[in-house]
Amino acid sequence: MMAAVETARPLAGRLVVVTRAKAQAASFVALLEAAGARVLVAPTIAIEPPPTWAPLDAALRRGGEYDWAVFTSVNGVEMVKARLSALGLDAGALGRCRVAAIGPATAEALSSVGLPATVVPEEYVAEGLARALAALVRPGQRVLLARAAETRDLLVRELERLGARVEEVAAYRTRPASENMAELKQALGAGVVDAVTFTSSSTVRHFVSIFAPGELERLMAGVTVACIGPVTRATAAAAGLEPEIVAEEYTIAGLAAALEKYYKSKGAPRH
Repeated sequence: MMAAVETARPLAGRLVVVTRAKAQAASFVALLEAAGARVLVAPTIAIEPPPTWAPLDAALRRGGEYDWAVFTSVNGVEMVKARLSALGLDAGALGRCRVAAIGPATAEALSSVGLPATVVPEEYVAEGLARALAALVRPGQRVLLARAAETRDLLVRELERLGARVEEVAAYRTRPASENMAELKQALGAGVVDAVTFTSSSTVRHFVSIFAPGELERLMAGVTVACIGPVTRATAAAAGLEPEIVAEEYTIAGLAAALEKYYKSKGAPRH
């Protein structure tokens, strides 16, 4: 009876690699394991503080001057929360701002801090957020954008096109990580990996960087590439990793659901 239940789960017998930062992997791992997968956590990035807190701290001390506070990740929210506490401030420091979040996970994190988001786009990417803000942001309004130190400038460009005065400050940065890389390569070489998942462009770039010339194509042969959304998908494709799975909802839960849907039609694992 137990074996039948196990087999019925859509990811039963599948080995799925999670490349997101170790500190953020738990919720994704739980979803995959609940669907029956075995999971190899092999973080290709780590989240750490920016080179200096000074710009973010200064912006938070002047929080009352902004008309908008825009957040593009849970990481940015968590770092802002930490700095508010370190400065002896609370969510009231940004109390007069209208708050925008790139997606539901970021909005949920903001609510827990006491900063409910009034704008969440239907499409959880920078382009979607820019479109959602286009009808709301007025020329001359000041926008605080606390996000990763290295990221796409599309949102800044679109907000400035609307006439907004954007102050972009680094709330965190990502760096390459290499934990469990030997185990990952061994599993890939043995042909036991079913899928490798990517939750951001940075996870793709740093994943690719761990392989020697010619090694990536050989070890990834027959492995399904799964991406959280179209931006990550484009990065993977440009790196020579053509995704077979792209989440319909650009969230961790959406990516887990996409994996389940894909493997439901695949039958028993190949190994």
